[in-house]
Amino acid sequence: MKAVQYRAIGSRPEVVEIDRPDPGPGEVLLKVTASGLCHSDVFVMEMPEESYTYGLPLTLGHEGAGVVEAVGEGVDPDLVGTGVAVYGPWGCGTCYRCAAGEENYCERATELGIAPPGLGSPGSMAEYMIVDSPRHLVPIGDLDPVQAAALTDAGLTPYHAIKPALPRLVPGSTAVVLGVGGLGHLGIQMIKELSGAQVVALDVTEDKLQLARDVGADHAIMSDEDAAQKVSELTGGRGADLVVDFAGAQATIDLGQQMLGVGGRFSLVGIAGGGPAARVGFFQVPFESEFVVPYWGYRDELFEVLRLARQGRLTVHTEEFAIDDAPAAYDKLWDGTLRGRAVVRL
Repeated sequence: MKAVQYRAIGSRPEVVEIDRPDPGPGEVLLKVTASGLCHSDVFVMEMPEESYTYGLPLTLGHEGAGVVEAVGEGVDPDLVGTGVAVYGPWGCGTCYRCAAGEENYCERATELGIAPPGLGSPGSMAEYMIVDSPRHLVPIGDLDPVQAAALTDAGLTPYHAIKPALPRLVPGSTAVVLGVGGLGHLGIQMIKELSGAQVVALDVTEDKLQLARDVGADHAIMSDEDAAQKVSELTGGRGADLVVDFAGAQATIDLGQQMLGVGGRFSLVGIAGGGPAARVGFFQVPFESEFVVPYWGYRDELFEVLRLARQGRLTVHTEEFAIDDAPAAYDKLWDGTLRGRAVVRL
């Protein structure tokens, strides 16, 4: 079967032929129908050798959707033929966090060597993949698998970042979205659908700002030296009730903190800076403000995200590629020339 793999430190991904896997006890074999590309893939492929821990060769893809092809011993055979999305942040299934459906914060995953697909385990950017447990599959019904695949991260991650802030986002409140890429354009839609807040989107290109307007942002402004003052004017000097940073560079963190209001929440989602830091302390941040670093999302939240999409309230803007063109898609991701989310349709 064809697969897209990262095969050597510092190399570009390649399309290769590998053996089709067979499901073991408790596992599911998925015939992949769509797999999304993510900046996290780039983050992994840019890691220096001394920091790299994901194994080589690595089949990429942690955003996946497909049809159940076969099941291993102990798995309900009636699952065969079901269209599903893959919940990616796999956990042990038995610790306190996993029992609550919070496998993205599994207490034992590192200890047990459990890794997400495409981030340590063979991923979804292949014609077939192994899913370690049927609990990591969410039915998608008649939803386009290209949409479903992207929503498993590009949808779930912003939803997990935004949902806890919804009590703040009453009519008259303001949410700032930094970065209108694969995640940011979905974050804008979620805030508009689920709250009464006005949305102010920032990016560094007019094309991205137009995408923000297209998906419902109330204001789309250039991320420059005047941006903080413009947000202050748009909020009557109060500042933002929520800032979601989908870029994660030092510059965006610094800018976002300037925009945050008293009692506001700053959610750092992006990792473009590879480990930037925020200022915290008296006279550094507004009183009673919060700074949080969420990771991916909960299993029940993926059900909710997919329901929003099936209701027509959430749409991923995608660029589709064939599996043979996946390396070129990654080049566009590296170059920053994608509009929305890149997805390989198989």
